[in-house]
Parts: sequence; structure tokens; C-alpha cells
Amino acid sequence: MIRVVLFLLSVAVIAAGFVWVADRPGDVAITWMGYRIETSLMVAAFAVAALVLALMLAWSVVRGILRSPEQVSLFFRHRRAMKGYLAITRGLIAIGAGDLRIARKSADEAARLSPGDPLALLLTAQSAQMEGDRGTAERAFRAMTERDDTKLLGLRGLYIEAQRRGDAHAARMVAEQAAKAQPSLAWAGQAVLDDHCTAADWAGALSALDHMKSGLEKADYRRKRAVLLTARALALADIERDASRSAVLEAVKLAPDLVPAAALAGRRLAETGEQRKAGKILIAAWKINPHPDIAEAYANLRFGDTARIRLARMQTLADKFPGQREGAIAVARAALDAREFGVARAGLAPYLLAPTRRVATLMAEIEEAEHGDEGRVREWMGRAMRASGDPAWTADGVVSDSWLPVSPNGRLDGYEWKLPLAEIGVSRPAIEFAPPDATNEARVADLKTQVASEFVTRPEPERPARKSAKLAAKLAGKPGAKTKPVDAVIPLVHAPDDPGLDSGLDRDPVPEPSTPPPRDAWQRIMQLFR
Repeated sequence: MIRVVLFLLSVAVIAAGFVWVADRPGDVAITWMGYRIETSLMVAAFAVAALVLALMLAWSVVRGILRSPEQVSLFFRHRRAMKGYLAITRGLIAIGAGDLRIARKSADEAARLSPGDPLALLLTAQSAQMEGDRGTAERAFRAMTERDDTKLLGLRGLYIEAQRRGDAHAARMVAEQAAKAQPSLAWAGQAVLDDHCTAADWAGALSALDHMKSGLEKADYRRKRAVLLTARALALADIERDASRSAVLEAVKLAPDLVPAAALAGRRLAETGEQRKAGKILIAAWKINPHPDIAEAYANLRFGDTARIRLARMQTLADKFPGQREGAIAVARAALDAREFGVARAGLAPYLLAPTRRVATLMAEIEEAEHGDEGRVREWMGRAMRASGDPAWTADGVVSDSWLPVSPNGRLDGYEWKLPLAEIGVSRPAIEFAPPDATNEARVADLKTQVASEFVTRPEPERPARKSAKLAAKLAGKPGAKTKPVDAVIPLVHAPDDPGLDSGLDRDPVPEPSTPPPRDAWQRIMQLFR
């Protein structure tokens, strides 16, 4: 609409100009070289306009003739560029499709038609990588690093090639160069961080993490910084205890659920007499993630405390969050140290029907410390061998006795507290019986050998249901009573790993006795050592 109005206004102005000139007629006379030309003003104006147009047309023709070589050259360059672009397109599509022949042919054509083009260099490098020609790929990536627009891409390619040939030094140098060129580059920052972590240079790793801060989420940054601070605190534990304490306290603030940080902070604060602050940190961490290391640090808040005081402290911690297996195990361990065997047994009682390896081993220790009953100890150790596993520090399929900041594959914060085989889905029900009655302990000891031989040495699937019911009745002190068969005792062949030649599991099967077990007291005692 505006353009229409402007056009109409322009026409009106021009028309008004013509009218104004027409209303004021005049003559124009030109005398030149003996010639005299006389005409009206309007004709002279048209003549001047025609002369200007003619001159402009003549200049355009002359300029076109003068510029024709350049235009022809530009035409051929444009056509060459289009052919190079089409070659690059075909090559990239061929790389995506895995067609090495077309990719290599297109790369050569693109390099010939468009030398120095960024996409042509990329096509050459990728086709060389696909072919296995690392020398050509590296030359292409180095050519990219000489251009401002492809420098980071070239550095990325050189880093990958250095990793492929196992040159850690070259990979580190390239990554540092890329990180300096653009600090927010994720892969470069991560590569520098991983290199510092592999070398246990925690100060350098913290500096590298700070350079990556803008490219990380806040939670991820806080977690990684807490892990690095904990690793640094552990490294300084025996060198600079003050620096170690400062680092681990900052780590606890960043990640209160990080078990190693909380346990180390509790120990460091306990050393300086800040038991109240240490207790708060440990209780907060225990609430989020109950762990044996936290329990141990909490039990030893004050140096020189007696075993009974440590037991009371652990009972207080377990009562704050009831129903936790780790709390029960921690109380049982403290009670064993205090020789409060009743408290230890009571704490583990809810978990004896399906004990884990730690629970069964702890029960064996209790039996040995309280009664010195080798038969009971062997029984519980046997159950520990068949019991399900306990959580452990696991990373990349490797189990560690203690937490480590870096996994075997070089991954920061890779270790997790979990069942080592949980991700594989390996879970088998342990073959257990209800705990025997206390008044029939001697008879239970006699029958355990018979039960073990029946369920271990004779694993036919059709036997256990009926005979286990009779044995359960005997264990309960009611021979002949009818009881329900043991549920889901399948399969009965998941033997533990080979325990060695001295375990006794390589002996011949003991035949099932056809007569009832002996009733004589001396014979019952001798039966324990058979």
C-alpha cells in the first residue's frame, strides 16, 4: 500500500513538472563551429535525456566487453564449485552408508575440485579413517587446524587418532590445546580432566573441572567436585591433615550422600574434638545411604571409649532409622566387641531366615566367641558360602575393598555401592531352614550332616519336598508331625566357587543312614567331629 502511494506521488510530481515547463515556453539556441541550432526547451530536454541514455548504453556495452574474461572465469569457477559440492554430498552419504569405494572416489574428486574446502577436508579425513589410512587422516585433520573455522574439528580428529594409536601424551597435548582455544568445549575439558584423574593429580583435576563449569549442569558439577575433593583429602590424609579436613568438609557440603566424604569428615572432626559436628554429618549421611564405613566412623567418634559405650552409640543410631539391615549388622558387630552376645543375636534375628554372607559370617563369629562351638561355626560358614552376596564397591565389573575415585576404565565417580552381579540379574534362592529350637541343639547338630548330604550330594529335584518335611519336623522337636514342605527349593545345584582342597567338599558323598541317629550322649559328641 505504501509503495502504491509513493508511486502515485512520484507520477504526480513528474506531471506537475511537465505542466510547469509547458506553461512557461522558451527557446534554446546552440551555436557551435558555425552551426546554429534553435529549438524549444521541451525538445532540448528530451534530447539531453536521450543523449544520456545513449551514453549509458554505450558504456555498459564497453564495460561488458572489458569484463567478459572475468565473467567467463567466474562461470567456470562456479561450475567447478558445484561439482565439488555434489562430490562432497555423494561422499558423505557414502560414508554414512558404509560404501568405501564411492566415499574414497568422491573424496579424491572433492579434493581436486575444491582444494582447501572444509567439507572436502572432512570428507578426505573420514574416508581415510574408514579405509584405515591414518596418515592421510592425520594430514587432513592438521590441515583443518590451520583454518580458524575448522580448528576445533581438526583438533578433535587428532585427539581421536592419538587415542586409537595409544599415544596418551599426544592426546593430552591436543586436548589441552582445544581446551585453551575454547574452555567450554565438553570433550576437551573431559579429556583433560580424565588425564589428571588417571595421574592422581587432584589439584589439576579440580582446575580442569572449574574450566568445564559453564558446560555442566549444577548437580553434575557439584558431585564431581565433591568426588575430587574427597580424593584430594584422602591423598593428603597423612601429609597435611588440616588441608585434608578442609577439602573433605567442602565435599560433604557439596554432596552429603557421598559415603567416603562423610566417613572421612567424621574421622577428621573426631580427631579435633568436634564430635557433635561429626555426629551430625554422619547421621545425615546414614539417613541417605546406610553404609558400614559410616557406622564405623560413628562408633569411634570418641577415642578411648569402651566397647559398651560404642555399642550404646550404635544402638542410638540404629534406633533413629529402624528396619535397616546395615543398622542391625552394625549393632551386632558392636555387641560382639562388647561381648553382649544376646544383643548381637537379637539384632540379627530378623535376617537369619535368609541371611546374606555378612550376616552368616557374623553369626559364625558370635558362635565362636560365645561358645567356641566349632560345629556351629562350620555350619554358619557353610551357610555363608551358599548365602546371597552383600553390596560392595563395584565399577566396570571390578569389586574393590574400599572406595576409589576413578574406576578401572578411568571413569570419575565410577564406583557404586551395590551387589556386584545385580546388573546381570543373577539371583538364586539360598537353601535354608528355620532356626532350630534351643532345647534341641544337640539333636540339630546330629541332623545337620544328614540334611547337608541330602541336599548337596543328592540333588535330584524330586526328593526334597517330602523328606525335607520330615526333617523339618524333627528339627522342631516334633517327630512325625506333619509340616509343609520347604518352598521352592530349586535348583539344588548352585554350588559356590571352588573353596580349595582343604574345604572337604571334594570328598565322596556320605550315604544316608538307614537307622535313626544315635541317642547316646558320647556318640552325639563324637558325631560333631565326623
